Amino acid sequence: MTKGVSFVKNLIRLEKKIVPEIVEILTIRYDILWAIYSNQPIGRRVLAQELKMGERVVRKETDSLKEQGLIASNSLGMALTCSGFQVLQELMGIMHEIKALSDLEIELEKKLLLKEVIIVPGNSDEDSSVKDQIGIAASNYIKRIVKDNMVIALTGGTTVRKVVLNMKNICNVKSLMVLPARGGMGKKVESQADTLTAILAEKLNASYKLLHLTDNISNEVLNIMLKEKNIKEITELFDNIDILIYGVGKAEDMAKSRGISDSKIDKLMELGAVGEAFGYYFDKSGNILYSSTTVGMKIDQIRKVKYKIAVCVGAEKAPAIVASLKKNVGSVLITDEAAALEMLKII
Repeated sequence: MTKGVSFVKNLIRLEKKIVPEIVEILTIRYDILWAIYSNQPIGRRVLAQELKMGERVVRKETDSLKEQGLIASNSLGMALTCSGFQVLQELMGIMHEIKALSDLEIELEKKLLLKEVIIVPGNSDEDSSVKDQIGIAASNYIKRIVKDNMVIALTGGTTVRKVVLNMKNICNVKSLMVLPARGGMGKKVESQADTLTAILAEKLNASYKLLHLTDNISNEVLNIMLKEKNIKEITELFDNIDILIYGVGKAEDMAKSRGISDSKIDKLMELGAVGEAFGYYFDKSGNILYSSTTVGMKIDQIRKVKYKIAVCVGAEKAPAIVASLKKNVGSVLITDEAAALEMLKII
């Protein structure tokens, strides 16, 4: 443990004993800053509803934050200033220590044989701003590991979208390539892999290729598409992926989103399907029960990737997350506090 981290831990321990109200106030203001960041511009009444706090409390705390120059307001509502965003990022580390999340990270790393676990405070099932925290934590991790000439692949999904949207422009890394890890999913174009690939590539000043394909095409069509020059160029690059960013979902929910027939969904549930990631459906032991028919990375290619980054949140998804990671050792997991605690119970 470094001297800096040790000092922060000791300071927090003392504050909890001597002035516990400071920790409570810090937590409230942290939640307010995140809610403003995630919904800006936002008015006080809506903010109070978002946080399930009294309007009087919200008014008092936002007035204080405004006096400190951390938020600004106009006719549209409140938003973070540059100083406010900087303080918010610094507070992430403080809240991490207040909630003793480091110990939980180490425990999950050991029990699931993961390369690294990063946990953000909160529960995304109750607080939508937690996904933005996940996005920032993941983007910071990617900035830490990305190097010249790397190939990055990503799946679609709302949590992966938060990673892409919270990624800051990077100009000091050269010759990057960004690819969709699989064909599209569902009707929401804004969270499909192709869309996110293009946005991330622009932020990384990288080149990119797109698949322009949907899920659950017939095997006959799939075999024809795999021979197409543009698609073949992408699939040949799947063996060279350095960083893979992907989400995890509950098996039944994802099967419905992908348009799988009711009879197949019933069969999957009978077989014990729990989680889904990159088109593969897993039981609680991590065994693959079924894979969607689409162009995308194969499980053997996925397991060879050096940096496999799973971004997934919510206590309800904990069984799905554990199932997807059971036989995918060496992954990086970025999740929220509620999911991590529930995962530990399952393990």
